[in-house]
Amino acid sequence: MDHQHFMTIALKQARQALDAGEFPVGCVIADGKTVVATGARQGTRQNRFNETDHAEIVALRNLATLDPAPDRAGLVLYSTLEPCLMCFGAILIHGISKIVYGCEDMMGGGTGCDLSALPPLYREKRVEILAGVMRAQSLALFKAFFQSPDHAYLKETLLARHILSQAD
Repeated sequence: MDHQHFMTIALKQARQALDAGEFPVGCVIADGKTVVATGARQGTRQNRFNETDHAEIVALRNLATLDPAPDRAGLVLYSTLEPCLMCFGAILIHGISKIVYGCEDMMGGGTGCDLSALPPLYREKRVEILAGVMRAQSLALFKAFFQSPDHAYLKETLLARHILSQAD
């Protein structure tokens, strides 16, 4: 599977979010050949923060509207930022078998969760994680967001400090 191809599309989603004043997370769900669903972060502009419209959740909602539904066990989810615990749980429940992400989320990333310590709904799932795909490109978008005085979302947080401390 061409991870860079699909991550490039996720980066375009993230760029569109950034251009709209949103936190630049983009997400693509692919079946190995084609994109079946996309999503971009919503609800972070104008200091009215909505913590449920993450790019992965938007993409999963779009996936749920497909008819016929694709075989979810064969799907790969691409995100410019490591999915948070909420998104990771939703991805597991949806039965997606692989997550590929660009930049680590030092503050809220959920992919390092010990699945064996979770309830059966999550514990019985198997998911492969591939981190750091096109990390530099993802990092550049997050840096642009945090360096802009126009954005207040997550300013002065562990994530912002981590992103801004990274070398170009």
